[in-house]
Amino acid sequence: MSGGGDADDGFGARRAAAVPPGGRGATRIADRVVAKIAAEAAREAVGPLPPDAGRPHATVVVRPAHPGSGGGGPVDAAHVHVQLELDYPSDLGARCRAVRRHVTERVGALAGMTVPEVAVQVERLHLAPDPGAAHGRTR
Repeated sequence: MSGGGDADDGFGARRAAAVPPGGRGATRIADRVVAKIAAEAAREAVGPLPPDAGRPHATVVVRPAHPGSGGGGPVDAAHVHVQLELDYPSDLGARCRAVRRHVTERVGALAGMTVPEVAVQVERLHLAPDPGAAHGRTR
């Protein structure tokens, strides 16, 4: 064994000394992957919608974290913009808050990013059918 930090594995092969976690590199998650996670989280939060409603769509801008900003190392920040359709009448504010909360939780859990901003844009409202309304022609 030499003093260069390499070790002999017992079979004559040399292996490099262990590299500390901070020096190994980093995993980069593409913005489009984070956008798919956010869109799926929005769909989960919204729940069932009418058949003609479009699926939620998300766009994401990931900004690198500043070194030393966290205790466990820097964490990237995902700024999310979600477009979705909702049924009406319903409590739109409560549903948008639920979407924000769920997107923040899911992106944090699955991508390991902080989510300081989730902008929810309601693109279209779908009128829920009135159960008391007559369908078709009434005599």
